[in-house]
Amino acid sequence: MKSLLGGAVIAAGFGLSAGSASAECGDISVAEMNWGSAAIAANVDKIILEAGYGCKVTLVPGDTVPTFETMLADGSPDMAPEFWVNAVRGRLDAATADNRLALGAEILADGAIEGWWIPKFIFDANPKIRTVQDALAAPQLFPSAGNPQRGAVHNCPSDWACHATTANLFRSLDGSGKGFDLQESASPEELDQSIVSAFEKKTGWLGYYWAPTAILGKYEMVKLSFGVAYDQAEWDACTAVENCPNPRVNSYPTSRAFTLLSRDFGELADVAMEYVRTRKWSNETVSALLAWQQANKASNAETARHFLETEEKIWSEWVLPAVADKIKAAL
Repeated sequence: MKSLLGGAVIAAGFGLSAGSASAECGDISVAEMNWGSAAIAANVDKIILEAGYGCKVTLVPGDTVPTFETMLADGSPDMAPEFWVNAVRGRLDAATADNRLALGAEILADGAIEGWWIPKFIFDANPKIRTVQDALAAPQLFPSAGNPQRGAVHNCPSDWACHATTANLFRSLDGSGKGFDLQESASPEELDQSIVSAFEKKTGWLGYYWAPTAILGKYEMVKLSFGVAYDQAEWDACTAVENCPNPRVNSYPTSRAFTLLSRDFGELADVAMEYVRTRKWSNETVSALLAWQQANKASNAETARHFLETEEKIWSEWVLPAVADKIKAAL
């Protein structure tokens, strides 16, 4: 990731800095990605860029690889607020090195977190459970719905990449021999409902999940350690490979998401460059927003406005006071 971080000092890579180009902002296209946190971020950016900097922002549909391809080919859209770099890491390094693209702030300050989680009320009540191995020594605390005599480790849906990693880690730890069954989830909704049910019944739950998400914004969960460092070579060779014959204990990597900028962004919106270099938020903030959106059946635009109306302490640190005043007036 060294080269990516080098590119992140960025946008300076375009030879532009605040005030070096026009003080006016032009027409900007922003990718509204097809997952919650990124879509809300795009709508927050739209409000701030328009109200605070005078840009005219058009939101366009986006997804990681297609958006990267069009930004690389013809510089459109101008910005992808939450871009997951691991999917195209090698090509992105090359594109930032020769100034075809640039990276803004690492928008998810904590990164995207994957792992095996338990409810915080179980964590607090059982001080001896601090690792996955500790949890697997106590199957009685995590009863399987189908067989209460055994524990359950909840897996994600079979068409997700995490299905193979969870299954391999389960086998590497001899979960079955320790009294656990690997509980399959037919859908994301079924996985979520298993967590909701555990909290409603105040029973234990152990399994795969990730942040930031609406569920973790609503229910307090704790991610357990696997007791080993992340081994990328092992991950690529076995942990992430379906039915790997000899899996070893490993940890999940932390995925990273940056704001991706087209080559023209600095010329179109130089006045806002410092904002896109600075703007980032925590998983706790994003998870809470996603939970609010879900509870209120709100649109991405409504959720962005809710954030700006209720979290001034966070977003006002991203902009100058005069810009903050314009945004507050627009709200």
